Amino acid sequence: MLSQTVEYALRAVLHLASVAPDTQTTGEIAEVTKVPIAYLSKVLQGLRGEGVLKSQRGVGGGISLIKNPQELTILDVVNAVEPFERIKTCPLGLSAHGQYLCPLHQRMDDALKHMEEAFQNTTLAEVLADPNPSIPLSNIGSGLCSTNQNKKKPQST
Repeated sequence: MLSQTVEYALRAVLHLASVAPDTQTTGEIAEVTKVPIAYLSKVLQGLRGEGVLKSQRGVGGGISLIKNPQELTILDVVNAVEPFERIKTCPLGLSAHGQYLCPLHQRMDDALKHMEEAFQNTTLAEVLADPNPSIPLSNIGSGLCSTNQNKKKPQST
């Protein structure tokens, strides 16, 4: 339901939130998030253009978040790369439907509404603080991808 671009943007921003306030190079982000560097460069450029990230060139430069991870929501990131679109009128343009959506499109829009609300109500900090033993973007425990040594290892029983 979400595009690969949105997935890549969320991975990159979540990684930056995990190392905040430190900066990272595009190469470092690509390695951790397993995103092809050329594609990631375009995604990061879009996130910079929408005010999610900032970059600084030169020695000691890199890419970092503009907002604090406690303030930045998943919806902020999604909207920065592909604005969330709800179904407001009949996608088929059927004039007989007037201002109402048919039952199918109404249910689809209801699902989109729930997703939008969930993304709006979830900050990056909350995702990183989740007690799930699979740490985002980490091989510690049973995580997704690379390593992030700053995270606690799950307790063994």
